Amino acid sequence: MLRSKNQTWAIQVVSTGNVEGEEAEAHVRLRTLREWTPVVIRGKLLERRQAKTDTFLGMKLVTDREISLTSITPLNEVPSDIIIKQDTVFGPEQRHLQLRTDFELRNNIIKRQKAMQRARLELADQGWKEIETPILFKSTPEGAREFLVPTRAKGLAYALPQSPQQYKQILMASGFTRYYQFARCFRDEDLRADRQPEFTQLDMEMSFAAEEDIMAEIERLLRALWYRILKQKLPEKFQRMTYQEAMASYGSDKPDLRYDSKIQNITQYLPADLISKITPLSNPTIDAFKVSVSSDPKTTRKFISDFLDSPDGRPFLENPDGQPGVFVGDLTAPMQGLGPLGYQYTMEGPTDLAVEHGDLLILQARPDAPFAGGSTTLGNLRLALHRAAIAHNLLPAPAAHDYKFVWIHDFPLFSPSVDSEPGQGGTAGLSATHHPFTAPKTPADIDLLLTDPSRAIAAHYDIVVNGVELGGGSRRIHSAAVQEFIFRDVLKMRPERIEDFRHLLDVLRSGCPPHCGIALGWDRLMAVMFGRESVRDVIAFPKSGRGEDLLVKSPNRPTVEQWGTYGLEVRKA
Repeated sequence: MLRSKNQTWAIQVVSTGNVEGEEAEAHVRLRTLREWTPVVIRGKLLERRQAKTDTFLGMKLVTDREISLTSITPLNEVPSDIIIKQDTVFGPEQRHLQLRTDFELRNNIIKRQKAMQRARLELADQGWKEIETPILFKSTPEGAREFLVPTRAKGLAYALPQSPQQYKQILMASGFTRYYQFARCFRDEDLRADRQPEFTQLDMEMSFAAEEDIMAEIERLLRALWYRILKQKLPEKFQRMTYQEAMASYGSDKPDLRYDSKIQNITQYLPADLISKITPLSNPTIDAFKVSVSSDPKTTRKFISDFLDSPDGRPFLENPDGQPGVFVGDLTAPMQGLGPLGYQYTMEGPTDLAVEHGDLLILQARPDAPFAGGSTTLGNLRLALHRAAIAHNLLPAPAAHDYKFVWIHDFPLFSPSVDSEPGQGGTAGLSATHHPFTAPKTPADIDLLLTDPSRAIAAHYDIVVNGVELGGGSRRIHSAAVQEFIFRDVLKMRPERIEDFRHLLDVLRSGCPPHCGIALGWDRLMAVMFGRESVRDVIAFPKSGRGEDLLVKSPNRPTVEQWGTYGLEVRKA
């Protein structure tokens, strides 16, 4: 079978032994060549009987024609130690062979380029200008760990940008009204399936604009991408949800709305003795959700028992706030198996949590405090249980093209600092929830900067689909005085760290207009569009879970002389 050089189609090549001359030589040579050898061939295009299939290894197969071989010239050879067959699985250290032989993987890369091209056309139609910003930046405490780039100038280093955030704000002060770029960004943080140390984001910023303006632009762009690339129509208006509502109802700031079992606070309905049994916390909040995995209580009990005994379930039993309370609806048991919940719950509890025969009711305690962070224990358990039930064929998997978009807004402007995140390095015990350039949402929130900044709400918004955060943005602080006040008096950053932002403060002071923006994680967006679990399936040369490129063996160890060029040396631990 001959594959086209761009590997989009294939055609059958026919050669027989009962020929002479050049054709005989071609026949002998063809039999000696290994599969995937690059060749130039000559032959006659002949009609053939219609083939039974119209694809070959994912490629379009020419079904009514074949080539009668006249000559064949190999352009290179495939050595015998490389075995390439239809079922061969190559590791990441042979990424080139993965890309060459895996049609779906290669097609993802091609579709990614088409989506990028479509996005550029859509944005150009709306007056957006593509402007590049520098890759070599400076170290500033925006919130994530940076990669530093040493220079030969003694004691000086660049930093690779976490995002083009400051440059795009500078562009807004420079008279540009609609900026975008496909920006390469770098963050030295823990890796997982949807995170890479270097990644691409569609970075956008608008001046003389507010939250609704950029949200409308993103909805328009996503509708165009889904229609042009996936041939699917998205709703004209995306759902909205506050951070508080998302955390209370789904236990996550990126809720997966395909699963409709909501979390509810049932503390007021429960007897005190039950609460004391399921948590060591004093004055806790007890949340619960229901999921119907079977109409047979025995099946449900076995499912939840097996889950909690599995590697995915055991961490939930080690929660210092208490283990989850598990109840299975059983019409043959006293009080339908819900006796410990007490009379008040069974008579007055939320109707949405009414338990039928075989239903599973999960309770979880948490501190009675404002929500912080991206998820709750019960929110994580809710997702894990749904996925396990789907894996055991107890619940149907969500439809492949069921996309539930939602905007999450009204985040806290500041969050308690945690040791695992660098934050802004201030001494206030607070860090910017997203980054320190996010504006307070209302005049009342500006007033809270003086009295109780932990209660201030941010003019921030995240776009989420099916439990995946595609991107986030905000209205920015365009007043130098407010920005410096947040650095100095709210975050209590050291004066030398504030000076790291002096360039931005000077730009804002020059008469910068109001502006807002967003960044869409392009790798995540492509993974969602193409139904992939990992962003590695939509990136040509991704890093491993340890941040390594196993094909080219990076990162590597510089020589002593190379370190010395930059005035550096490696210390022994």
